[in-house]
Amino acid sequence: MKVDESASVKKWHVIYTKSKWEKKVDGLLFKNGIESWCPVQKKERQWSDRKKIIEEPLFRSYVFVKISKSEHSKVLGIIGVVNFLYFEKKPAIIRDNEIEVIRKYLGLANTAIQVVNLTNLPPQTKVSINQGLFMGQKGEVIRSSKKTVFVQLQSINMMMIVEFKVEEVSLH
Repeated sequence: MKVDESASVKKWHVIYTKSKWEKKVDGLLFKNGIESWCPVQKKERQWSDRKKIIEEPLFRSYVFVKISKSEHSKVLGIIGVVNFLYFEKKPAIIRDNEIEVIRKYLGLANTAIQVVNLTNLPPQTKVSINQGLFMGQKGEVIRSSKKTVFVQLQSINMMMIVEFKVEEVSLH
């Protein structure tokens, strides 16, 4: 009988949580013996009467869990967990070194990370085209959706509005 060793190997996954439940879910996972991490960074918030330093999750509605395949259902049973984040129809795996880079950077004094979601880019965002006929061109977002971005490209005093896939553009 062959034993599936990959079922017991622990890897970092991303889980999607209810809105503003990241830290609660992280605590519940810990209480249930599941290794998890909700990266937070300190931010100053202004109230009408005072300023306060708070710890805000770096990735909204996401928590990292280091689990084996056999622990997937246990994670999904935790209150506040919505689902795993999927990439190409499989649970997304984050490499250990990527987790360590984020941890090290957050551990440095006076650091701030800004997370930018490339889906639904706001109008007037400056982008660079990374693929295709217009590779190397720069433009400005006119509108976007989850899968496409309409970019205004200016050349020879004429304006072209071109539709690109989200993965074909990057911020510049």
